Amino acid sequence: MKLKAVFNRDGGTFKTTDMDAYCARAEEIFASAGHDISFSVVAGRDVVDRLEAASREEGVEALIAGGGDGTISAAAGIAWRAGIPLGVIPAGTMNLFARSLKLPLDINAVLETLAEGRVQAVDIATVNDRPFVHQFSAGLHARLVRMRNAMNFASRLGKMRASTRAAFGVMLRPSRFEVVFDIDHDGRNEHRVVSAISVSNNPFGENPLFFADDLTTGKLGVYLADSLKPIGVAKLAFDILRGRLKDNEAVSATTAEVVRLHFPKRRHGALCVVDGELIRMPRNVEIRLHAGELKVLVPGPEPVKA
Repeated sequence: MKLKAVFNRDGGTFKTTDMDAYCARAEEIFASAGHDISFSVVAGRDVVDRLEAASREEGVEALIAGGGDGTISAAAGIAWRAGIPLGVIPAGTMNLFARSLKLPLDINAVLETLAEGRVQAVDIATVNDRPFVHQFSAGLHARLVRMRNAMNFASRLGKMRASTRAAFGVMLRPSRFEVVFDIDHDGRNEHRVVSAISVSNNPFGENPLFFADDLTTGKLGVYLADSLKPIGVAKLAFDILRGRLKDNEAVSATTAEVVRLHFPKRRHGALCVVDGELIRMPRNVEIRLHAGELKVLVPGPEPVKA
């Protein structure tokens, strides 16, 4: 295959990596597997433009994206719209999509996995036509990200410390807001007061990092947490750390293919998180699952057909 790799030099592990040496090693590995690969190493602010340009290059058959979850999410949306496969090099803090794809989390080990891997069709989701591969959320998570982003941190460890401090702040002052939701066009618009909403690209597995174990179920995971007091947020955090989110008494969980949300009291829109990025969404939000529409490189040879 003719491959184009775009690496975010500001992303996580790549900040302290000799990128010239890394690209040389990657070229050797992919060439040994019969691939023709070229590289672009760019600053974070230029990643999306370079990915877009790479997806339009004549003859390019797949994208390889390296960086954190934000970079990978953007790359997935670009690859999806271009109709070409995506290979993921997890150079960020959490690397959630890579975990769902069962990829090695080491940036060196993953090179051989991708070079020898196969193309698989997995699900991707959109929120108001914006692609995402992990989750959309509002409420507690959005407040945590907003508080964390207001802090100064320059490393992965610093980001984790900032997240911990923000989590305590959220616990002391939980979110509380009204939402009207319609699931799968069932015609029953339910009005609730909640502290958190999360809609994921496939249901979460039983892990504390909130990533899907399977990206081919064809369903969104839908999670709502009742209006909580500080003690309720503490219990929710404890269950999350145990990987038992759905066992929490304040959480209701279901699956859907389409979810519509309306935030009646948010005239200027709702502060939300889409694959780790804090953005303001309009009062009306539609989240839709696109089953099997994203092609990705995953470990292993092609399965033997019966």
